[in-house]
Amino acid sequence: MKPPPPPSSSSSGGGVLRKSRGLSPYLFILLAFILFVTILYGEDFSCFFGGQFDSNYHQLHQTFSSSSTTTKKKGENQKLAFAITGEEEGDLKLGGGAGVGNCDVFSGRWVWDDVARPLYEESECPYIQPQLTCQEHGRPDKDYQHWRWQPYDCSLPSFNATLMLESLRGKRMMFVGDSLNRGQYVSMICLLHSIIPENSKSMETFGSLTVFTAKDYNATIEFYWAPFLLESNSDDAVVHRIADRMVRKGSINKHGKHWKGVDIMVFNTYLWWMTGLEFKILQGSFEDEEKDVVKLPTEEAYRMAMKSMLRWVKKNMDPDKTRVFFTSMSPSHGKSIEWGGDENGNCYNETKMIDDLTYWGSDSRKSIMSVIGQVFGNSKVPITFLNITQLSSYRKDAHTSIYKKQWTPLTDEQLANPVSYADCVHWCLPGLQDTWNELLYSKLFYP
Repeated sequence: MKPPPPPSSSSSGGGVLRKSRGLSPYLFILLAFILFVTILYGEDFSCFFGGQFDSNYHQLHQTFSSSSTTTKKKGENQKLAFAITGEEEGDLKLGGGAGVGNCDVFSGRWVWDDVARPLYEESECPYIQPQLTCQEHGRPDKDYQHWRWQPYDCSLPSFNATLMLESLRGKRMMFVGDSLNRGQYVSMICLLHSIIPENSKSMETFGSLTVFTAKDYNATIEFYWAPFLLESNSDDAVVHRIADRMVRKGSINKHGKHWKGVDIMVFNTYLWWMTGLEFKILQGSFEDEEKDVVKLPTEEAYRMAMKSMLRWVKKNMDPDKTRVFFTSMSPSHGKSIEWGGDENGNCYNETKMIDDLTYWGSDSRKSIMSVIGQVFGNSKVPITFLNITQLSSYRKDAHTSIYKKQWTPLTDEQLANPVSYADCVHWCLPGLQDTWNELLYSKLFYP
């Protein structure tokens, strides 16, 4: 610590010094300690006193935007797998990628675009599940399809299906997670399938694994159902609506053995953890008659899963040849009072987005975002973070709401109150999740 400056000869300075000498030595020590701690932990204090997550959120956001992709030893080639250099971009006559690598593509605004949006028509993509085909199920408006994400400091490169498929030639791309990741997976197929001849593509499901094959490219795009990434009692890809959810500690290889050999991996996990303040962890086996179960705070249980994922990636993914992405939490819009709406409402009948740039709904736990920042920030495992939470938080208009296939007949009470059965978690396709894939595309080729 530097010594204090010498006394000033000015009268005002002398007055200050005289007052300081008059302080009780104990009070002086206390004030000095508070000043020291405030300087040392200033960021934490701003969070406590300001009651805001923004400083931590933006630090996390900037960390992932700038350095989440990889850390290599000095002297090694810094080019990431699948990344396109400026020279290669010129040779391929792509255009649109210049400057994206140095741009925070997750910070921007939604702009109306009725020329280039949507990127495909719902009726032209037969791979969309009936839970996401909003037009087919009676949604009367299409405005939600015509919004384009515009970063403040650059423009996203146009999605080039040919480049994507050529880059996947002889390779595997896999989405691992829950139904929200499955929506992003289907979006990716919709963005690609139209340039593949009808007899050269197929989709098959094998339990938890769904595989789309582009035969002429010897490429597969796959989805693997694992809502917690770890083994759980919700792992059945069809029957998984279990209220008393539980995961088994140290069990990622139960699913991970099916992920080996993948070249581009996209993970997500969040929604299924949100059952309360605590989560059940199985320390033995699901086959044990007497199960050894402990409860952890949800944040610590989630931290355990994140660390398991990173260990699996470190052991099984070659950073020189593969890429790994993690998609942040997908926001839901179940409480319209949070954006100034009716206290009993939700996303039902919402056709406009939220225009408050600081909006963050309570369904997106900031404590979980902090866990991600802590775990990923302390790791050298190369993962690219797709920070879609804030930009998606504005899109209360883009959910499937009531415009989807209902797997069980609706009661008279539900029909009389559509808010009661509106789905404010999943997203219509085409729609918001196409933007998630544009961001993935941007980070894959222009990291």
